[in-house]
Order: sequence, then structure tokens, then C-alpha cells
Amino acid sequence: NFPEGLAVSLPLRGAGFSRWKAFWYGHLSGVVEPLAGVLGCLAVTMAQPILPYALAFAAGAMVYVVVDDIVPEAQACSNGRLAFLDNDPRLSW
Repeated sequence: NFPEGLAVSLPLRGAGFSRWKAFWYGHLSGVVEPLAGVLGCLAVTMAQPILPYALAFAAGAMVYVVVDDIVPEAQACSNGRLAFLDNDPRLSW
């Protein structure tokens, strides 16, 4: 996962780690991903009956974060293009 590797490596590089050491720590952060993928697949298989409810809850949580955090921040920065999300009737159904 390239973005995750960068998210780990760049702060380490900025903290004074050598280029190779930061690269390898970023690489090692992705070593657990195949195992986590298998465990996630097993969890989804076992939780399949409640999966629609869990995904609906996750979608609602994302909408809440956008409306509660990101829209007010955009309004404070005078970016009116994102402010329409605050009063969008489609989000209330």
C-alpha cells in the first residue's frame, strides 16, 4: 500500500532517520496486510447476516463526520462550495 508506506516513511525521514531506514520501516508497516486481509475475509464471512446493518452504520458515521466536522471547517475558511452539504435534504432520509 503505497500511501500507507509514505505516511510511515515521510515523518520518519523528517525526524532524521536515514533514507533506507525510513524506507524499510514503511515497508515493514505493510507486511501485516496479507494476514489482516485473510482475517478480515473470515470476519466478513462469519458476520454476513449483520453486514448490511454494519455497512449502513459505517455510511451514516461517514456522513456525520462530513456534516459535523468538514462542512463547518469549510465554512470557516470561506469555501462556500462545500457548505451546501450542511442543508442537503438527501442526507436526512
